[in-house]
Amino acid sequence: MSDQTLALVLFSLFVAATLAITTWVSRNRHGSAEEFYAGGRLFSPLENGFAIAGDYMSAASFLGISGLIALFGYDGLLYSVGFLVAWLVVLFLVAELVRNCGRFTLADVVAARMRERPVRIAAGTSSVAVSVLYLVAQMVGAGSLVALLLGGTSGAARAWTVIGVGALMVVYVSFGGMRATTWIQIVKAVLLMGGAVALTVLVLVRFHGNVNELLLTAADRSGHGRAFLGPGLKYGSGWTARLDFISLGLALVLGTGGLPHILCRFYTVPTARAARRSVVWAIALIGGFYLMTIVLGFGAAALVGPESVKASNASGNTAVPLLAKFLGGEGMGGTLLFSFVAAVAFATILAVVAGITLASSASVAHDLYASLKRRRAKQRSEVTVARTAAVGIGVVAIGLGLIAQDLNVAFLVGLAFAVAASANLPVLLYSLFWRGFTTRGAVWSVYGGLVPAVVLVVLSPVVSGSPDSLFPWLDLQYFPLQNPGIVSIPLGFLAGWLGTVTSPDSADDDAYAETEVRSLTGAGAV
Repeated sequence: MSDQTLALVLFSLFVAATLAITTWVSRNRHGSAEEFYAGGRLFSPLENGFAIAGDYMSAASFLGISGLIALFGYDGLLYSVGFLVAWLVVLFLVAELVRNCGRFTLADVVAARMRERPVRIAAGTSSVAVSVLYLVAQMVGAGSLVALLLGGTSGAARAWTVIGVGALMVVYVSFGGMRATTWIQIVKAVLLMGGAVALTVLVLVRFHGNVNELLLTAADRSGHGRAFLGPGLKYGSGWTARLDFISLGLALVLGTGGLPHILCRFYTVPTARAARRSVVWAIALIGGFYLMTIVLGFGAAALVGPESVKASNASGNTAVPLLAKFLGGEGMGGTLLFSFVAAVAFATILAVVAGITLASSASVAHDLYASLKRRRAKQRSEVTVARTAAVGIGVVAIGLGLIAQDLNVAFLVGLAFAVAASANLPVLLYSLFWRGFTTRGAVWSVYGGLVPAVVLVVLSPVVSGSPDSLFPWLDLQYFPLQNPGIVSIPLGFLAGWLGTVTSPDSADDDAYAETEVRSLTGAGAV
């Protein structure tokens, strides 16, 4: 059996299993908003911790980070470190407080002490923008995998794969809601951790457990010598590259606390204490996984070689599957390992896109739609809108995924993190910790971070002005950095402060006192 056939068989088995889960859940659902958005709040901390890890360990982690390390060595480590350190912000500042203050979305936390309509519209808009950017990265990862499976010869197959992934994510969300999505993420997390452990052990065995030998071999094979093990290959050629390094680091560390699909996971457990314990479980799983991506990245550089990785995919997205094929050797061993890793990567993409789509459709229905028709909208009608929104978001993500096929998935996720850190995190922290924060400040904070982040991305080398851009034939490049975080994140905080100090209305002290008590004690939490 060929690599392609076996990988497709394994992937088909995963799809069949997840569709069975979705079907079972759809027969046992109650149709309420709480059931659709939060799975009835019935998950244990361990289950939710695995689901959070499954939601977070995306194609960017498994494919993109290892590829960047294989191509750029030390500079690729920034993603592994940034993604992991970000969870300290979530653990200490976000998880428990958000679970106490909200019901389903980020806007619930902010609207608790503000005028609801403008705040919900602003927060809902930013959440959808972040989710779509994140979805595009997963679509690109799916396209990269199928291109590798088919030898990079079929652009049509790559496009149909993106469309198929989009269609499946709409099915998962529309019929299964949060409960099906959670169990899909748990299954995916177990598979992904198993695959990463197996590959890491095989790499270390190949070098007899000598990590120093692994690093030196990777450096020699890279063509850059010891420079491969030091900073500068990707972020050291000038002041713009160094600023990009700082900008990306800020986005990764601060962005997780503003990701809609991560925030909504804290509502699936019964108490705030369970939310905190979920994060502890997630940190343990995610920490171990990102340590393994470092071994896999340097292992791909040492065993496969950066040139072979680039030849397969210029952005390095296929480094891990190529490493699996090398470690398995010729014959059935290589076929089995390669096929298993490719199937796990597909499973990773499906699970993550389901979580993101659910979060974004919840923002559309619960924040945007319900804020306009709150008095007349029933819970069931809101859920219907969420299912319809999932279809629309899926179509948009498919279209953008087809355009951005040649970009590194970890890089694309970095852009999503920048937008989340610029638009969502400032308004969340201000709402939780600043007594004087007002409705104008909240709205200005969201748009003051969202608009600059999106505009700077449009005017950056990511979109035009270079051969690696989305539209290389255009030249709209006026902003030199690829990640806008270093500019847009401070602007989000500044806009929130400026909107508050210039607001004609004063803050509602009673509402803040109620929010503070609820966030710290859980009294009155849903």
